[in-house]
Amino acid sequence: MFESLKKKLASWLGKPEKKTKAKPKQKAKKEKKAGKKQKKPEKKVKTGKKAKPSVEEQKIILEETKESPEKLEIKEEIEIIEPEEEEVKEAEEEKPKKEGFFSKLFKKFSSAKISDKDFDEIFSELEIILLENNVALEVVEAIRDNLRSSLVGAEIKKENADKVITESLKKAILDVLIEPENLLEKIKSKKDLPFVILFFGINGSGKTTSIAKLAHKLKKSGISVIMAAADTFRAASIEQLKTHGSRLGIEVISKDYGADPAAVAFDAISYAKKNHTQVVLIDTAGRMYTKQNLMKEMEKIVRVSRPDLKIFVGESITGNDATEQAKTFNETAGIDGIILSKADVDEKAGTILSVSYVTKKPILFLGIGQNYEDLKEFKKSDVLAHLGLE
Repeated sequence: MFESLKKKLASWLGKPEKKTKAKPKQKAKKEKKAGKKQKKPEKKVKTGKKAKPSVEEQKIILEETKESPEKLEIKEEIEIIEPEEEEVKEAEEEKPKKEGFFSKLFKKFSSAKISDKDFDEIFSELEIILLENNVALEVVEAIRDNLRSSLVGAEIKKENADKVITESLKKAILDVLIEPENLLEKIKSKKDLPFVILFFGINGSGKTTSIAKLAHKLKKSGISVIMAAADTFRAASIEQLKTHGSRLGIEVISKDYGADPAAVAFDAISYAKKNHTQVVLIDTAGRMYTKQNLMKEMEKIVRVSRPDLKIFVGESITGNDATEQAKTFNETAGIDGIILSKADVDEKAGTILSVSYVTKKPILFLGIGQNYEDLKEFKKSDVLAHLGLE
């Protein structure tokens, strides 16, 4: 996640890159710098005259060369021994490395303090990277304000600057995130069962699959669960949830297409009370957050089901659009938590930093694959690991 920022932060923190085998040119330069001067291999020359051939030998030579005795000359023979290895050429001068975020910042420490002007100059580089990685502008501003309050005017020694700035950056990022409660403990602590969880989001966000993944997680933890197919609008939505239920061995409560989704939710809760089922997971129709009539319908479902938890499901890869969706759903229905699907293919992950800060609600889980087990509980520390800051 956040691959470009991760690489950039790694360079800022001075993390060593993977070692590669030195080329002959580089090796030669290193040896030269170490004071090991390479001497050019000298050519060894041996000279000498062969003994003058006898008359009989000269006759044989004349017959072979068909040359007259006057033209035959015994020339001096020179044997040249070539060096065993070719001369290694001196390596070209390496290009100067581009100054990173921290190297620039350290140079500013002529005194023990950093000024507002110095900070603004340095932070502009980080700001661009954050915006390019789908981090919402208000989140970038929050990170900047948190980082500024930690660094500007603080007494920092040069030898401790690396550590101080790294810790300040970690804190600035963590402060925009919310650590979620443990859902399993929250469910078990409720006395008046069932614990009702309502899901909503736009079409194609992975909502139904996320419900099946959570149902699998609850069942594996020893918590009884049923699912309610309250999406009575989208074609094949009821069949999709029933297929998941069949595979997982979990009951699915449903009605016909076109039925009132609030009535499906009510029936599922009644069934759970009668059968002492601990959790009810209610699927709803995907609705565009710009469609006011659909949003009004969702308000009715909330009013009838009175859920203990309202979860917005969005795609991590949609960036700022997912942030706007979550914001609108929160204003309309009041969400309590967030699941972000497709986090495993999100190379930027700005949504993770943005959606929680904008809604002031925690991210509960990340969808990280296609299998039922691929639902990971969200931890703030995971973000630092993805950014290379752990």
